[in-house]
Amino acid sequence: MVENRKSDLSEIFHALSDPTRRAILGMLVRRPHHIGELVAPFDMSFNAISKHVKTLERAGLVERELVGTFCKLHLKSKGLSDAYHWLGAYELFWNERLNKLEALLAESEPKTKPKRQKRRS
Repeated sequence: MVENRKSDLSEIFHALSDPTRRAILGMLVRRPHHIGELVAPFDMSFNAISKHVKTLERAGLVERELVGTFCKLHLKSKGLSDAYHWLGAYELFWNERLNKLEALLAESEPKTKPKRQKRRS
Protein backbone atom coordinates (compact mmCIF):
# COMPACT_ATOMS: atom_id res chain seq x y z
CA MET A 1 0.00 0.00 0.00
CA VAL A 2 1.20 3.52 -0.71
CA GLU A 3 2.04 5.55 2.38
CA ASN A 4 -0.04 8.59 3.27
CA ARG A 5 1.87 11.82 2.66
CA LYS A 6 1.29 15.35 1.54
CA SER A 7 0.43 15.59 -2.14
CA ASP A 8 3.35 16.41 -4.43
CA LEU A 9 2.16 18.66 -7.26
CA SER A 10 4.77 17.28 -9.65
CA GLU A 11 3.43 13.76 -9.16
CA ILE A 12 -0.16 14.97 -9.42
CA PHE A 13 0.40 16.77 -12.71
CA HIS A 14 2.44 13.85 -14.05
CA ALA A 15 -0.45 11.52 -13.22
CA LEU A 16 -2.97 13.87 -14.82
CA SER A 17 -0.88 14.24 -17.98
CA ASP A 18 -1.96 10.86 -19.32
CA PRO A 19 -5.42 10.52 -20.96
CA THR A 20 -5.86 6.94 -19.70
CA ARG A 21 -5.28 8.01 -16.11
CA ARG A 22 -7.67 10.94 -16.53
CA ALA A 23 -10.28 8.52 -17.88
CA ILE A 24 -9.73 6.22 -14.88
CA LEU A 25 -10.27 9.16 -12.54
CA GLY A 26 -13.44 10.00 -14.47
CA MET A 27 -14.73 6.50 -13.82
CA LEU A 28 -13.85 6.72 -10.14
CA VAL A 29 -15.71 10.02 -9.78
CA ARG A 30 -18.96 8.14 -10.38
CA ARG A 31 -18.22 5.23 -8.02
CA PRO A 32 -15.41 3.03 -6.68
CA HIS A 33 -14.22 0.27 -9.05
CA HIS A 34 -12.21 -2.94 -8.87
CA ILE A 35 -9.14 -2.88 -11.11
CA GLY A 36 -10.68 -5.58 -13.28
CA GLU A 37 -13.60 -3.26 -14.03
CA LEU A 38 -11.18 -0.61 -15.27
CA VAL A 39 -9.64 -2.90 -17.89
CA ALA A 40 -12.76 -3.37 -20.05
CA PRO A 41 -13.11 0.20 -21.42
CA PHE A 42 -9.47 0.31 -22.54
CA ASP A 43 -7.53 -1.64 -25.14
CA MET A 44 -4.90 -2.52 -22.54
CA SER A 45 -3.83 -5.44 -20.40
CA PHE A 46 -4.58 -5.79 -16.72
CA ASN A 47 -0.89 -5.09 -15.99
CA ALA A 48 -0.92 -1.86 -18.00
CA ILE A 49 -4.00 -0.58 -16.15
CA SER A 50 -2.43 -1.63 -12.86
CA LYS A 51 0.65 0.51 -13.65
CA HIS A 52 -1.59 3.49 -14.37
CA VAL A 53 -3.39 2.92 -11.05
CA LYS A 54 -0.05 2.78 -9.21
CA THR A 55 0.91 6.14 -10.73
CA LEU A 56 -2.41 7.59 -9.54
CA GLU A 57 -1.79 6.12 -6.08
CA ARG A 58 1.72 7.61 -5.84
CA ALA A 59 0.22 10.99 -6.72
CA GLY A 60 -2.33 10.61 -3.93
CA LEU A 61 -5.29 10.66 -6.32
CA VAL A 62 -6.48 7.09 -5.71
CA GLU A 63 -6.52 4.74 -2.73
CA ARG A 64 -7.10 1.01 -2.49
CA GLU A 65 -9.46 -0.73 -0.10
CA LEU A 66 -9.09 -4.47 0.35
CA VAL A 67 -12.54 -6.11 0.05
CA GLY A 68 -12.14 -9.87 0.41
CA THR A 69 -9.68 -10.90 -2.25
CA PHE A 70 -10.30 -7.80 -4.40
CA CYS A 71 -8.95 -4.28 -4.21
CA LYS A 72 -11.57 -1.58 -4.59
CA LEU A 73 -10.26 1.75 -5.86
CA HIS A 74 -11.56 5.06 -4.53
CA LEU A 75 -10.92 8.59 -5.72
CA LYS A 76 -9.09 10.77 -3.18
CA SER A 77 -10.06 14.41 -3.51
CA LYS A 78 -7.09 15.85 -1.57
CA GLY A 79 -4.62 15.64 -4.47
CA LEU A 80 -7.07 17.18 -6.92
CA SER A 81 -7.87 19.87 -4.38
CA ASP A 82 -4.17 20.73 -4.02
CA ALA A 83 -3.79 21.04 -7.81
CA TYR A 84 -6.97 23.12 -8.06
CA HIS A 85 -5.76 25.58 -5.41
CA TRP A 86 -2.34 25.89 -7.01
CA LEU A 87 -3.95 26.64 -10.38
CA GLY A 88 -6.32 29.12 -8.69
CA ALA A 89 -3.47 31.59 -8.25
CA TYR A 90 -2.93 31.59 -12.01
CA GLU A 91 -6.62 32.06 -12.64
CA LEU A 92 -6.42 35.36 -10.74
CA PHE A 93 -3.31 36.32 -12.73
CA TRP A 94 -5.00 35.67 -16.10
CA ASN A 95 -8.28 37.30 -15.08
CA GLU A 96 -6.40 40.51 -14.22
CA ARG A 97 -4.54 40.43 -17.55
CA LEU A 98 -7.71 39.77 -19.54
CA ASN A 99 -9.54 42.58 -17.73
CA LYS A 100 -6.73 44.99 -18.65
CA LEU A 101 -6.82 43.81 -22.25
CA GLU A 102 -10.59 44.28 -22.37
CA ALA A 103 -10.22 47.84 -21.04
CA LEU A 104 -7.54 48.66 -23.63
CA LEU A 105 -9.66 47.30 -26.44
CA ALA A 106 -12.66 49.29 -25.25
CA GLU A 107 -10.53 52.48 -25.27
CA SER A 108 -9.33 51.86 -28.81
CA GLU A 109 -12.81 51.29 -30.29
CA PRO A 110 -14.24 54.19 -32.28
CA LYS A 111 -16.63 56.31 -30.23
CA THR A 112 -19.16 56.71 -33.03
CA LYS A 113 -20.23 54.33 -35.69
CA PRO A 114 -19.43 55.34 -39.26
CA LYS A 115 -22.47 56.40 -41.28
CA ARG A 116 -23.60 54.14 -44.06
CA GLN A 117 -23.67 55.53 -47.55
CA LYS A 118 -26.95 55.26 -49.38
CA ARG A 119 -26.92 53.20 -52.54
CA ARG A 120 -28.01 54.83 -55.73
CA SER A 121 -30.40 52.91 -57.87
